[in-house]
Amino acid sequence: MDLKRRMWAVIALFSLVLATTTAQEKFTISGEVIDAETGEALIGVTIYTADKTTGTMTNTYGFYSLTLPQGEQTILYSFVGYETQQRQIDLKSDQSIKIHLKTNETALSEVVVSAEKKDKNITATQMTGEKLDMKTIDKLPVLFGERDVLKTIQLLPGISTVSEGGNGFSVRGGSIDQNLILLDEAPVYSASHLMGFFSVFNADAIKGMTVYKSGIPANYGGRAASVLDITMRDGNMKKFQGSGGIGLLASRLTLEGPIIEDKMSFIVSGRRSYADLMAKGANQIDSDTKMYFYDLNAKLNWKINDNNRLFLSGYFGKDDFGFEDLGMDWGNTTATLRWNHLFSSQLFSNTTALYSEYDYGFNFGDRGSMSSGIKDVSLKQDFTWYANPQNTMKYGLNMTYHTFYPGEFLFEDNTISDIKVAEKQALESSVYISNEQKIGTKLTLDYGLRASMFNQFGAGENITYDDDNNIVDKEYFGKGEIMKSYYGLEPRIGLNYRMNSKSSFKASYNRMVQYLHLMSNSTSGQPTDTWMPSSFNIEPTTVNQYSLGFFRNFMDNTFEFSAETYYKSMNNISDYKDGTQVMLNEDIESYVLQGEGRSYGMELYLKKKYGAFTGWISYTLSNTDNKIEGINDGDWYDSSYDKTHDVSVVTSYQFTDRVSVSANWIFYTGNAVTFPSGKYEFDGNQVPYYTERNGYRMPDYHRLDLNVHLEGKGKSRIRSSWDFSLYNLYNQMNAYTINFRENENNPNVTEAVKLSLFGIVPSVTWNFKF
Repeated sequence: MDLKRRMWAVIALFSLVLATTTAQEKFTISGEVIDAETGEALIGVTIYTADKTTGTMTNTYGFYSLTLPQGEQTILYSFVGYETQQRQIDLKSDQSIKIHLKTNETALSEVVVSAEKKDKNITATQMTGEKLDMKTIDKLPVLFGERDVLKTIQLLPGISTVSEGGNGFSVRGGSIDQNLILLDEAPVYSASHLMGFFSVFNADAIKGMTVYKSGIPANYGGRAASVLDITMRDGNMKKFQGSGGIGLLASRLTLEGPIIEDKMSFIVSGRRSYADLMAKGANQIDSDTKMYFYDLNAKLNWKINDNNRLFLSGYFGKDDFGFEDLGMDWGNTTATLRWNHLFSSQLFSNTTALYSEYDYGFNFGDRGSMSSGIKDVSLKQDFTWYANPQNTMKYGLNMTYHTFYPGEFLFEDNTISDIKVAEKQALESSVYISNEQKIGTKLTLDYGLRASMFNQFGAGENITYDDDNNIVDKEYFGKGEIMKSYYGLEPRIGLNYRMNSKSSFKASYNRMVQYLHLMSNSTSGQPTDTWMPSSFNIEPTTVNQYSLGFFRNFMDNTFEFSAETYYKSMNNISDYKDGTQVMLNEDIESYVLQGEGRSYGMELYLKKKYGAFTGWISYTLSNTDNKIEGINDGDWYDSSYDKTHDVSVVTSYQFTDRVSVSANWIFYTGNAVTFPSGKYEFDGNQVPYYTERNGYRMPDYHRLDLNVHLEGKGKSRIRSSWDFSLYNLYNQMNAYTINFRENENNPNVTEAVKLSLFGIVPSVTWNFKF
């Protein structure tokens, strides 16, 4: 049976499931829920009947649909930080009801860790779909005083940083390229500024984010480990306002407001670092030296009518470093055009056109220049069918045209030949279908299937190598001709058995297929890393993940506890032969070795959500190792992303309406690394001797951060607040790198030299709103 026939069989099975629902006279209540003050759509609002037997939640665009029996119904609309609203409805026909929720001033004076339904962790089938709003991120201590969404998620269980101060992260042993990072649905290929110390996401422009580690919904695909879905703010529909901040290294400004009140709004948010300007002013660097980054977020939100809405959003960011006529730059550009349409009160449609580009380059003055990058053009169609209170079906398709620019070096000297690695093109497409089904009052299933296809094509040749990098076969292809195709079926299933009102048991299985590969010799990720497609010599990575979890709430949902275990089997993971040069390597595929990997572990999570004192404790115990022919004699070896222990303690205390104090303490086991086991002399030179891949460990890492948040006095037109942060409070000199050198006094002795990147780092930021 071919792929198309399999998908139609699945759709028929889903339709049969829905058709088994008992028919009776029912009508649908639908509409949107928005913030009464700003007009912004609210995501994750809980809508339920007074007897709590039937309910739903708003989607990413604030839309909801709830089908109920005919007659008198009492409906409640509840959202953390907002006043619960109640509606009495005589349900005799389908009704559209728009709800304006007002903020709860008492709740806003506290630090709310999550803007979710109070017991969503118990009732939802999703195991690890952690949603964080910006109120959580605002008051956490961070490096250089810049709020950072990527550093915040690294405090959650199962998600670990790959380098101090950096934004690269590993999820349950996966590599950094296995994380799908989306900004308003557009993929972001390099999510860091300043070599990783800042993320490209300006917190002032972000509405919220959700990170998925397991049980990943079927509408997401293309990466093997996780999904980080970030949503930009829509802009205030009611009034013009602004906000911003001035820190030690960067400043930001956001402007938003209505173009047509309650119909059309905009938001523009910009940020720039100015370490270079300060250094030039102090005569510390030359006037032609560049070392800065900037980014710009913009969004237009147009509510055409009750059934149609358009969103146009974009991001542009760039880093520029150099001096005189030497330097490098890199940056991202994304654009998203979305059309929301209601075909009926039960059928919601989202049509999206996307553009994403990442590029980097070097300028070597009179000698030449180098450039590389990747560009995507995508079209997505997603449907949500609220069939009945027991079944919510999602289905759709996605097509992405990839263009890969592996790199070119153009020399100014005409006597030297340019180096150019041939461009590559690929078409990645997929269809999916899923259904969330409630069976009785205790059991909920979320099951689906994603079918994906990857075609590499274009003019060029595919080269087959043997183990010694000798060419054994060449196959030539004309322009537009398919060079290699891969197919994948990716089943997803999640189960939630609600044991009682306070606890539940969850299980999930998902299979992910990844067709893109990041060519990098660094675990932390660098701007110069190169993306490549699957080909004859590099096969897609596939991951099968199994997860089990127990979830328990205490004291009226004030405390949440969860314990999860997982096992991941990974096929066709990649590593390199020793001494591989990645950049501008036309034969890079011949140096890539593929094999299998496995990761398993346990995650414990305790969170206090409400009150003056909030925070969480997370602990991860895990193991990740690889087995690849040609490395470590074909035996299992620790992955570079393996961390045995990872602990985060996050706390915040609201002393008064104006003063709050937050702190983070972090500990994790050092990464597995390859160090020389000895040395030998060859031709009069000392040569290091290596015995096994990743056979040693970096020293354990730990750090304490502190932040004091102070709100300004009064309610003037311009409202101010201050953040005073201390990064690495007790000045722990953690190892960033360890290098080996000959002892100055005795050349026969080799000594290890530790480089520490940060000691204690104070920072202050002034924030304002008007």
